[in-house]
Amino acid sequence: MQDGGSSPGESSVPAALNGSVAAGQLPRRQAWWASRRATRFRRHKLALAGMCVLVFIGALGLLAPVIAPHGPYKADMKLKEAAPSPGYILGNDAIGRDNWARLVYATRVSLSVGIVAVAIQVVIGTTLGVVSGYCGGGVDFLLQRVTDVVMALPWILIIIVFVAMFGAGLRNVIVAIGVFGWTGVARIVRAEVLSMREREFVIAARCTGASDRRIILRHILPNVMAPLVVMASLGVAYAIITETSLSFLGLRVNPPTPSWGNMIHQAQSLRILEEKPWIWVPPGVLIAVTVLSINFIGDGLRDALDPRADV
Repeated sequence: MQDGGSSPGESSVPAALNGSVAAGQLPRRQAWWASRRATRFRRHKLALAGMCVLVFIGALGLLAPVIAPHGPYKADMKLKEAAPSPGYILGNDAIGRDNWARLVYATRVSLSVGIVAVAIQVVIGTTLGVVSGYCGGGVDFLLQRVTDVVMALPWILIIIVFVAMFGAGLRNVIVAIGVFGWTGVARIVRAEVLSMREREFVIAARCTGASDRRIILRHILPNVMAPLVVMASLGVAYAIITETSLSFLGLRVNPPTPSWGNMIHQAQSLRILEEKPWIWVPPGVLIAVTVLSINFIGDGLRDALDPRADV
């Protein structure tokens, strides 16, 4: 390692055996490991299928103005709850809006909720996990007790209370999901940091006088990224489900902004549930397919980034 005082050849052996990327590895070796991981991901057929489906769903959201000319807000009471027709392939909702247009525009909102909320979770969880695992002692004890308290709270109930207090807009829904969902990330990162801080390359870097900040950023965080990426990918799926649950309970993204949860909210009526499936089935199917695809991608990333596969 460059910062650890040992030669590249000496540092690369334990790094290879443990599947970690230690500072100072040769670029060719890094490219080789990246190639190996990419190959393992490509061999995971379900993960590739999930990636293709997710790209297709994302393209629907990006191309929404082109493929949904009626727009998501235009209401026509003459078409109230109208069945699918050549002009409206998924029919119309309770006030005559085009279900197809709302579905594809809702893709933007629902995916944004998942991605941004998980980004908040990752930032909070990674920061607290790194500080807790690296510092240890009283700092670790205090942060872990805070984590225990947050984990003991009924998460969905706390989110409902938060959204009810501060309003049910898109921003508040994202903040609520992100702020109260970091505990799992913090625990995973802490466990990885506790293991990494005793590795040879970290000890060597510390002996050469490297600062704690440099050790964390250059030696520890790169090795924590593998489980973090997998957990973040699965967290996106869970965030989408949480937004849907909140919407079904009425604490949804403010109408008329379309989201998959908003569209399913209309299924609270037994009449619509039984007689008008075109109103709620399409968003339900899209939620299920999206979550399943993200889970497949998470499985593929787990297999591709698993260091034991290189041993």
